[in-house]
Amino acid sequence: MFDLDKLVKQIEESEKKSTNEDFWKDNFKATNFLKALTFKKNLLEKYTTLNNLSKEIIEICEISIELNDENDLPNIIQNFETLQSLHSEISIQLKLNGKFDSRNAIIGIKQGAGGIDAQDWSEILVRMYKRWSERKGFKLDVLHLSTGDEAGIKSIVMKIEGNFAYGLLQSEKGAHRLVRISPFDTGQRRHTSFSLVEIMPELEKEEEIVIDPKDLRIDVFKAGGAGGQSVQKNSTAVRITHIPTNIKVSVQNERSQLHNRELAMKILQSRIMELEIIKNRQKEAEIKGEHISADFGSQIRSYVMHPYKLVKDHRTNVEYSNIDDVLDGNIDSFIESYLISKIK
Repeated sequence: MFDLDKLVKQIEESEKKSTNEDFWKDNFKATNFLKALTFKKNLLEKYTTLNNLSKEIIEICEISIELNDENDLPNIIQNFETLQSLHSEISIQLKLNGKFDSRNAIIGIKQGAGGIDAQDWSEILVRMYKRWSERKGFKLDVLHLSTGDEAGIKSIVMKIEGNFAYGLLQSEKGAHRLVRISPFDTGQRRHTSFSLVEIMPELEKEEEIVIDPKDLRIDVFKAGGAGGQSVQKNSTAVRITHIPTNIKVSVQNERSQLHNRELAMKILQSRIMELEIIKNRQKEAEIKGEHISADFGSQIRSYVMHPYKLVKDHRTNVEYSNIDDVLDGNIDSFIESYLISKIK
């Protein structure tokens, strides 16, 4: 239940605290404190707009009924659509209250079953998330890329910088299924391909997990280009395996082995943290009598191009027939529906 008075009081107390002389003594805590304050102010601003717009719609409706005048109907409809949009945004913001929800996101995409079609499908998903990031005004950087033997990609790791990138993209975690006529099949047969999407929060330096060096196996190798061709003579690529969890991270983008190793460790820590987040959610679900699957490969969404066109989210049952629009980055309806469905 949304408590407006409580929110206003929290903002007032936070603003007062931010003026204390020792506020910036701990820069990390101060920065995150101000992020939380900005989030609360933004929420209050939207709620105030929502409340004022609701009153305006009621007033216009009452006047129109009294005068038996339908001229204001288009204006009422437009305001009501804005009202619905604001309500959706507020509902989502109320859900994005997890410890890491406001952070940047580390997103990994790996080919699943389907051979060359799966590699091509992984590259299509990369473009979808790039376009989504552009629509949001977020910054996207490629941290690791392993290209396919003939087309597409085998795996990729990217960082998406933007407010609540991790919180929003949690909805994308799982297996994405594509059904289409394969452009690589001379017989023009329908193929089903899978790609696995992983979402992890980017950790601040102060939050980095201490990992025992004995729990790591580190391999170095030559960075490879398309078709397996070596792009560097020296062994600069790094693969780190966390033995207790069997989590593997490979990075080959930087020319320096040291930089690749540092980046691989950062991604490894994010993956271990994400594993802990999932375990905590499972414990909470057990207390509530719910069930949460820990299977990263659980199928979450299907993209069908043949014999009909449809994108369907299997968790919320949201469907969209304009698959080209979805693959061009318009995935907000799926993200919003997933987050709203999680609000208890």
